[in-house]
Amino acid sequence: MTPDRASYKKSSFGPAFLFLEKRRREALAAYYAFCRLMDDLADEPGVKDPEKELSFWQEEMTRAFAGRAQTDPGKELFEMAQTFGLEPDRFLLLIEGMRADVQGRTYATRQELEWYLWRVAGIVGLATLDILGVKGPQAQALARQLGFAVQLTNIVRDVQEDARLGRVYLPQDLLAEHGLTREDILQNTHPEKLPAVLAPLAQTARDFYAQAAQTMRAFPACNMLPCRVMGCLYRANLAKIEKMGFVFARPVKLTKSEKLLHCIYALFQTVFTR
Repeated sequence: MTPDRASYKKSSFGPAFLFLEKRRREALAAYYAFCRLMDDLADEPGVKDPEKELSFWQEEMTRAFAGRAQTDPGKELFEMAQTFGLEPDRFLLLIEGMRADVQGRTYATRQELEWYLWRVAGIVGLATLDILGVKGPQAQALARQLGFAVQLTNIVRDVQEDARLGRVYLPQDLLAEHGLTREDILQNTHPEKLPAVLAPLAQTARDFYAQAAQTMRAFPACNMLPCRVMGCLYRANLAKIEKMGFVFARPVKLTKSEKLLHCIYALFQTVFTR
């Protein structure tokens, strides 16, 4: 399998790409395609040996940063990384997070869950900011805030879909507070208790969205437009889930008109809010 650079067009990230100049859009498309491929290797049932495939890409990206890439995608990703100053961890930590998915890693506490959030979302946010030309300690903070908010939204939204894959990201101590276990989530027993587990994670996500919005004020508005678009879309998706009382049979998503409305709102924020 190789990265598909057009994959972002079908994703929730798609609208954020519309506001980028060509070279940054192409670089972000290449990085997102790599992320999408790693996710597919971990999730798709047709992959015979996910760990072997992930190990190949781990080795390939290590070779790439040593100037010895063996594949065209590896060479192209390294060239992009050099152009925009991406460090190897933008690729290697993501693979580590995907390997945790394949191995069925569980998280005892919310603090343990943050280990995973950084690898599958925070580091992606940091790479995105690299490509946008935003670097430094504040960029690190923004990557954590927005990345964690988005991934927590995904965890809340996809809880039942993840369970069908045999995965439970909900911290075990939070489940225990409400009389639930990992097996309860996998078997969908006591579904009436699930909203009480998801609500505090949603609140944490909202807190991270608020922190990210504040941190964005430290950067040039034009650089932040893709981040604002992404934040607005995912925050709106979370609000839609909350409005349903966290009761849904399949992942809740925004309609095209809802996405358009929130893109316009993000543009308004960028132009008129400092």
